[in-house]
Formats: sequence, structure tokens, C-alpha cells
Amino acid sequence: MLPTWTLPQDKNIGVQLMSLTLLLALTGCSGMDVIMASPKNVTALNGTEVKISCIFQSCYKMDPSVFVMNWTFQETKNDTEKMLMKFDKKKGMVPLRLDHFGDRVKFVGDLEKNDMSITLSEVEVKDEGYYHCNIINHPDRNAGRNNITLLVVLELTTPEDTTNAVAIGASVGGALALLILSMVVVKCLRHHKKQELISEEKMEEEEKLEAEVVTEEGTKQGYSLPEDA
Repeated sequence: MLPTWTLPQDKNIGVQLMSLTLLLALTGCSGMDVIMASPKNVTALNGTEVKISCIFQSCYKMDPSVFVMNWTFQETKNDTEKMLMKFDKKKGMVPLRLDHFGDRVKFVGDLEKNDMSITLSEVEVKDEGYYHCNIINHPDRNAGRNNITLLVVLELTTPEDTTNAVAIGASVGGALALLILSMVVVKCLRHHKKQELISEEKMEEEEKLEAEVVTEEGTKQGYSLPEDA
């Protein structure tokens, strides 16, 4: 079984669907539009299986006899859309074998829940492009259409890699902090030692000066004239 890349965007599908359901309830369900919910951008890891979601809401229950749905693909916006899957009123969702995809496209949705999602296995870089989910749910007057952009990456940053990067960063940061602290301590010790040397030199100068003053006073006293009798 191929590994499946779980899309962070898929987590928002339920929220979108709940919002759309609430919107239909608040507006009284006018029966004019098919409202779509799906991620606008999907990222897949090369060689894995990816899910491309498409869910719709309508005021009317899906009637297989008049329901129209298909998935199309464009490599670029300038290319013609190629149909890769469609709904058949007797067979349900039927993949169309294109040379580009072979049998790698499968329907994984639930028609009763208005889920038209598909998966693409063994994803390749050439699968990048635009995937369109097209729906007409009669008697809704307007069709629904979602455009999903698929991006294929060769490498993926895992949570473990992120954790390791944080750990390494913390270690480097800690070592740098210790180095800076050591430099500060050394600088402080040198400054303190310098101040001590300056203090000692100053004390020596003061003592020398005091000694000179005492000597000078003693000399003056030795040569003083005797007082008159």
C-alpha cells in the first residue's frame, strides 16, 4: 500500500462544509446554486498518494438520473482541459484512462454525502497542474465548479527535522551564550585586576609622597635657627 500524504488543507474541509450548511439554513435554501467546498491548493510528496477533495452542498438531494459531474485536468492554464473522471447514472463515478495518469486516479468520495473526492497514486512532478471539479445538480439552476492547484515536492520537512533543527539551534545558542558569558567574565576580571594594579600604584605613590614630605620637614627642622635667650 502506497503511503498517503495527509494534507493540512483537508482539515479545513469540515469547517467549510459546516459554514456552507449554516449559510444554506440562514438563506432559506433558494435552490439556485451548487455551493462547493475544497482546498484551493494541494501539496503532494513525490511518489506518494494524494487526496484531492471536492464536496458540494445543494438544496436538492442528488438525483442520479439528472446529476452531472466530472473531473478535468490542465497542465497549464493555457492547455485544453482533459476529462479524467465522470459520473455515469448507471455505473456511478467512472475513471477515464488517460495516458497521462493510466489507472492512478480513483474515486474515494461518497455520493450520498455529496463527496466527489479522488486520489492520485504514485504522484509525479508531471502531475502538477489544475484539477477542476464540475457539478450540475438539477434542478439547481447554476453549476458548481472548484479549481484545485496541485504542487508536487521532492522533499518534505518533517516534524522530526524541525525538532532536530530547534534542538541544534538551542545547542548552538547555548554554546554561544556560554562563550559570550565567559568573555564578559574574563573582561571583568581583567578590568578588576587593572583597577587593583592602579590602586596599588596609587597607594605606593601616595606613600612615597608622604615619605618625601616627612623627610623634607625633618630637614627643615634640623637647620632651624635657635631662639634668642
